[in-house]
Amino acid sequence: MNKAVLKYHRTASCTLQGIGGSFFSAPKRYVSNSQAKDRQTMSKYRDFYNHTLKTEAEAVENLLSTLDYAVMDSIVDLLCTVKASGNKVITAGCGTSGVAAKKIAHSLCCVEVPAYFLSPADSVHGALGSIQKGDVVILITKGGNTPEIINYIPCCQEKKAIIIGVSENPESILAQNADIYLKVRVEKEPCPWNMLATASTMAVIAAFDAIAITTMQHNGYTKEEFLRIHPGGAVGERLKK
Repeated sequence: MNKAVLKYHRTASCTLQGIGGSFFSAPKRYVSNSQAKDRQTMSKYRDFYNHTLKTEAEAVENLLSTLDYAVMDSIVDLLCTVKASGNKVITAGCGTSGVAAKKIAHSLCCVEVPAYFLSPADSVHGALGSIQKGDVVILITKGGNTPEIINYIPCCQEKKAIIIGVSENPESILAQNADIYLKVRVEKEPCPWNMLATASTMAVIAAFDAIAITTMQHNGYTKEEFLRIHPGGAVGERLKK
């Protein structure tokens, strides 16, 4: 097997070389803001980058006028009771919705709301047993009818867990069966077919970032508690000061 070697050049570029010569060259990793601006102007893909970034930025900004804050209030109030009541939050989603669900679970843990992601693949093979009465189950599916996510509903209802449904479709199976339904919808995705869930995933994450930060400010959470659960990395170092 040929071994590729990375060579870093302080004044030129980073070149990946293998047998037969170089086949990839990347610019220096560290540049000033002015240099970065110059490189943006020179980029041959500049218009594509700008389109995606602007579309996603607009999707998040539009949440200011489209999210139902009364529904978000009810979610925050519920999350503030989870730890004290001895319950937990379970999140689930498939594909990019699954990525959002994992991020939401982690963010809630960071503000002392016990949470974890429950894999749709594992859930119907016994893992639904982790859901108990009073738990909060956040189910995320853009269209609201994803079979793997709909599978959670009967168990949650029978066990009297609280379902928070997140989708863009208020007529969906999830929306109709959720105890709390949060509609998150974007006007368009940046991809050419308006299908790849990028802006919509960003919008769901942003909405729950707002929910997590609001919960953090209303559940008595302290900086000392944050340090206790986050002693690592640059954040941990800053908290220790």
